[in-house]
This record gives sequence, C-alpha cells and structure tokens, in this order.
Amino acid sequence: MIHPYQYSTASEALSIIESGQRIFVQGSACTPLYLLRELAKQKDRLENTEIISITLQGHIELAEPGYENAFHINSLFVSEPIRQAVKDGRADFVPAFLSDIPDMMRTVLPIDVAIVHVSPPDIHGYCSLGVSVDVARTAVNCAKKVIAQVNPQMPRTHGDGMIHTDRFTAMVFHDEALPQVDYGSKTTATELIIGENVAALIDDGSTIQVGIGTIPDAVLKALYGHKNLGMHSEMCSDGVIGLFEKDVINNSKKKIHPNKMVTAFALGTKKLYDYVNDNPSFAFLDIDYVNDPHVIRRNPKVIAINSAVEVDITGQICADSIGTYQYSGIGGQMDFMRGAALSEGGKPIIAITSRTNKGTPRIVPFLQQGAGVVTTRGHVHYVVTEYGTAFLYGKNLRQRAHALINISHPDDREKLAQQCHDRFKLFA
Repeated sequence: MIHPYQYSTASEALSIIESGQRIFVQGSACTPLYLLRELAKQKDRLENTEIISITLQGHIELAEPGYENAFHINSLFVSEPIRQAVKDGRADFVPAFLSDIPDMMRTVLPIDVAIVHVSPPDIHGYCSLGVSVDVARTAVNCAKKVIAQVNPQMPRTHGDGMIHTDRFTAMVFHDEALPQVDYGSKTTATELIIGENVAALIDDGSTIQVGIGTIPDAVLKALYGHKNLGMHSEMCSDGVIGLFEKDVINNSKKKIHPNKMVTAFALGTKKLYDYVNDNPSFAFLDIDYVNDPHVIRRNPKVIAINSAVEVDITGQICADSIGTYQYSGIGGQMDFMRGAALSEGGKPIIAITSRTNKGTPRIVPFLQQGAGVVTTRGHVHYVVTEYGTAFLYGKNLRQRAHALINISHPDDREKLAQQCHDRFKLFA
C-alpha cells in the first residue's frame, strides 16, 4: 500500500538534477534501476553530469554508447554493467579502498544529488537503505539533495540505514524486484575442494569475512562442522543462511557486536533478502566502520577470505584487473587482509583456483602487464588452491616461490621452477 506521503513522478524528481553536477547512485541489490532508466530519458537536457557509484547491478542504459555527452560514469568499483564502458573510454575508474570512500565523499568528491533505493516509511517516517548501507549512508549525509526510489520489495534492515523522509528532496514510489545473484548454484567441484582447504585453517570461535563470488560461497559450504563462528564482513550472500539456522554462526565469541552479524551490504537471491528483512541479528553498518582495519582487529581470530585474478611467485595479488582490462576494483580486500593480520590469531587468506576455467595459470612468474596490485606481497599470509596451502608470512622471495609452486597446477610447476631459477639464479 502506498503510504500517505507526497510522492513525485520520476521526471519531476529527476528534474532537480542539473548539468555538471555530481550524482551518487546507490549500488549492489539496491541499484535504483527504475530511476536510472528514467534518468536516461533526460540525456538531451543534460551535459557532463558525473555519476559516481560502487558495484551496480542490472542493465545500466547510461553506460551504453550515445549517453557519454550527458553522463560520465566515474566508478569506484567496476561491475559487469559498466566494464565495457570503462574499456571503451566512456567511463572511468577510481582506485579506492572501500573504507576510504566515505571520506572521499566528504572531501574530494562532494555530492550534489544522491539517488537511493529505500523501503517504505515506517510509522515514524523512517525508510531503510535496505541491503546496501555501505557507502550510501555517507552519501545521504553529505548530498545537497536526495532522491529516493521507494520500493515495498526493499527489505527493512537494522543498523545505520534509517533515513527519515524529511531528508528526501523527492520520493518516487515504484514496486520492482531487486537484482539477484545466485553464487551457490555456480560453485564447481574444484572450488568445493578449495573451500575444504580454507575451512581447515578456521578454528571454532573465529570471526570470518568472505568476499564476493563462488569460492567464498564454497568456503561457507565447508563450515557446517564448525562451532560458534562469528561474522564481520563487508558483504553477505545466501551461504550464511544455513549456517545461521544450524547455529554454526551465532556471533557468541565476538568481542565487538556480540550476538550480531555485522555487514555493509547483502547480495544474493530473494531468499537472502527475505531472511535479512527486519532481522535484528543482522547489523547493516556504514562501510567506514565495517571496513576499518582498527575495528576489524578488535575481534580475535578474524579470518579474511578473498580471491584473486592472479598471484605472482613473490606473493603480489592482482584482484581487480586482467592485464589492463579493468574487471572490478580494490574494494575491501586490503581492509580485511590487514585487519585480519592485526587480529589476535587472525588469518588473511587468498583463495584461488590454480587455473582459470580457460586453463590459464593463476600462479605466475610475473603479473600481466598493466595488472593492478590490490594486496601487496607484504600483506599476504596464506594462499590456498585446490592443491593445498602456501604460508608466505616471514618467507623470503625464494621460499615464497617454492611454496606457491607447490600449490600451482601440476602441469605448470616445471615451467614455473625454471622461470624462478632464471630469476633467483639458485633455486633448489
């Protein structure tokens, strides 16, 4: 039911946007697709309008050829809908730690208008930023004007995402399903082995963080034999539901936010969105708190589980590009890798398949030309593949190379060993 608030049409609400302004767009499952479709219709009246965002989901018409004069996407994390635009030069990428983005909005990237996607107002007049609080909380705080797409299908989540209707310059009611991603259905047998290898490194009572993708989901599948796990993670997916229901994740051993899962956004299927709806065991908090390494380290035995595109034999991690092709972004990997390393008993883990699904090695002598180093070799402790675990902390370059070759694909080891011999002169 539409609440008795003053709603605008999309065209009326979007008319407050002017040429040359910087517009923040909420992302992930909260991408306001209806308002973005309507904004695309106004390309003839706008020029040089900057769009900033993190991960966007769904079809983004603004990223297509023909819109670049009206809209310029300046993305802080490149997701699938805008990869081609970045590659073609119609959009740009800003490398940024996820934890730093709120500060950027307060300083070097001031926002004129924020477009957000919220739940309907409650009896007190508060809407929720739903399943993507992350950087949207700060964007709403900082923006001169805020346009809200109000959607009855948006979950009402607990935490930092409550916004009173008085903060909105305009509200547009539109009922539509949220974008969905099903990582669990895509998990391969090789990734399940990696999940088991990672699970073997996790002690009962640990607090875990998992990144985005099928390998983190495979790790979650391997945790059903564990006890009293906690979660403090920038994101969560469907894989957490069963662990909550089986009391594997109960957050009872955490020192900060005990008995609650701390996250910044949720991305998965409708089952996940229904599960977090009005669920007080989930706290959706601002990303500059969730991803602050000094906050992360306060829990003991923090396990950070992230993935990579490729790893060189000294331990450098490329996680955001394939050579010069910008595939994603820095995101929160370094935030949690460092936070876990500083945690008492913590373990920062990079988990990868030894080869891509096209047979290309992921453990390589040198990163591809143009590849971005997301996590430095000084920050890497564990690298896990389906062939085992390499522990790199405190190891010299030659020792690191040995450890990584031992978990590379067997057909790649001889060539890697020869390349290491050529580089290090003595390699035995």
